[in-house]
Amino acid sequence: MTRYRLLLPALLALSLAACSTTPLEQRSPLATWVPSPNHNARAPVVIVLHHTDQHSVQESLDTLRSANSGGKVSSHYLVGADGHIYQLVGDDRRAWHAGPGRWGTITDLNSASIGVEIDNDGDTPFAPAQIAALIRLLDDLCTRLRIPPSQIIAHADLAPSRKQDPSRFFPWQQLAEAGFGVWPRATDGPAPMGFDPWMALQAFGYPMDDRAAAVGAFHRRFRGRDDLPADLDAEDARILHSLLLQQERRP
Repeated sequence: MTRYRLLLPALLALSLAACSTTPLEQRSPLATWVPSPNHNARAPVVIVLHHTDQHSVQESLDTLRSANSGGKVSSHYLVGADGHIYQLVGDDRRAWHAGPGRWGTITDLNSASIGVEIDNDGDTPFAPAQIAALIRLLDDLCTRLRIPPSQIIAHADLAPSRKQDPSRFFPWQQLAEAGFGVWPRATDGPAPMGFDPWMALQAFGYPMDDRAAAVGAFHRRFRGRDDLPADLDAEDARILHSLLLQQERRP
């Protein structure tokens, strides 16, 4: 009898642990539960890249796992300067990395994306080992989660009036040559007569609430510049024309 009494608390603890790690379906008390097998987990469709704007991996790990002056933040992954990859939140969970913003028709980016923080202070180039590790991570995420490889965006793309990451030093062209994100093609030539670059900027995905900020984010990503006028010139039109052609040809 004594042995059974000792086993009961252990069994109860195991039962409670199982309940705490296996979430139940959220059900309404007003409805009769008649389950259907025709469903799956909500899946991310975009990957958002950030730079940490801090000075070490440990500092960023601390920030991403605790409250800070701006409130609680997190990301799914953090890529160190040495190429080490850390995962902080499960792929199927909603990390708090994007904040308010919009990309195309998506208005809740936290619910629709995977967030990847890259250890970088925003003022220096990204380490080669770090970019190589990021490309391996993107390959894994796009393959395993079936995210289109073209759907890799900057934090600044979805929130241009609030964010500037990743910085102008980020090698978007190298990423595109590895098959992730998009990059303008020289073979597409100049934009045709009558091409409207402002409509193209919006069609590509940029929110247009603040046009100057949207142009700044576009220039940072596709021209590697922070000092260009807040307007769209012929080179911008050429880039946008090529990007939209690639967007139209996606399956």
